[in-house]
Amino acid sequence: MNALHNEIAFDFSLPKLLECARPTEVRGITRDGVRLMVSRRSNDRIHHNRFSEIGQFLKEGDVLIINTSGTMNAAIPTRLPNGQEARIHLSTKLSQEEWLVEIRQVIGHKTKRFKGLKEGAFFSLPQGAKAKITAPFYQNKKERDHIQLWKARFFLNELMEDYLEKNGHPIQYGNLDKKYPPAFYQTVFADEKGSAEMPSAGRAFTPKLVTQLMVKGVQFAPVVLHTGVSSLEIGEKPYPEYYRVPLFSASLINRAREEDRRIIAVGTTAIRAVESSLDENTGRVIPSEGMTELYITPGRGLKVVNAMLTGFHEPKASHLLMLEALASRRHLVKAYEAAIEKKYQWHEFGDLHLIV
Repeated sequence: MNALHNEIAFDFSLPKLLECARPTEVRGITRDGVRLMVSRRSNDRIHHNRFSEIGQFLKEGDVLIINTSGTMNAAIPTRLPNGQEARIHLSTKLSQEEWLVEIRQVIGHKTKRFKGLKEGAFFSLPQGAKAKITAPFYQNKKERDHIQLWKARFFLNELMEDYLEKNGHPIQYGNLDKKYPPAFYQTVFADEKGSAEMPSAGRAFTPKLVTQLMVKGVQFAPVVLHTGVSSLEIGEKPYPEYYRVPLFSASLINRAREEDRRIIAVGTTAIRAVESSLDENTGRVIPSEGMTELYITPGRGLKVVNAMLTGFHEPKASHLLMLEALASRRHLVKAYEAAIEKKYQWHEFGDLHLIV
């Protein structure tokens, strides 16, 4: 693995066979039957377990921050101007009619960004609906960094949520062997659909496991972050996403911080939500909601979270910088080398990594 500059995520070679192609339900194991790698920042020790055994590494008073956002059927079939099959991937809701979207052309059972898009283009959608591309989205308006997300206005005869239930399907990428039903993309915590892609770090939890952890004295702090598309390319920074941190969770987290207890984020989405709710003046988490543009890097650091559960991320992915804000690059490189050696599975239906 190559150690690069601290604000550039590290690179490594990911063997194709480690890209998980099938959900647990199809592989004949329970959701909590995926593997769990636990790495300790203090001494670089690494443990290999099943996720069902996560309770061994949690203790009474630990607070798990969970994302209760549910996954939308955010991929809508359409055609490119040349007639080629394509998908509109919804990413972020700007209003009931306007969304940030990504246009992807279909090649075999995979999709690829379509980069020949122009403002004013219309796309025909199922049931006579239409979408109009209204403007490119610039990550940085001054520098005009275009990350291939576009603003689009939708012309529907019903609410988008109802339309997607009937005409959309979950976003999926080329690592999967085929399409899978929407239920496979919901976590046990989901109670409010709004994510373009599953907050997958929470997928391995089952009702039975949650109950066991609660009996143990582990506390759960729900937050919401409606995650957008995860198909950013190297060098592209995360973009605005809707988040909400309720009073109950803010109070629970603040109390745990005062008592020097562990605050463990379940996924990078949970981190982005709670770190966006930090009052820089008081150093406390406050109830808040809105669009967050927070970009967490080692330079910014983490102010609230001191441990996390996450999936394994692709080479140079921006999420690796968020992990590096918690653990050193040296520690992460060591952990990822161990994960590859032990053949852990990557992507949304794969294995998980607990950093404590």
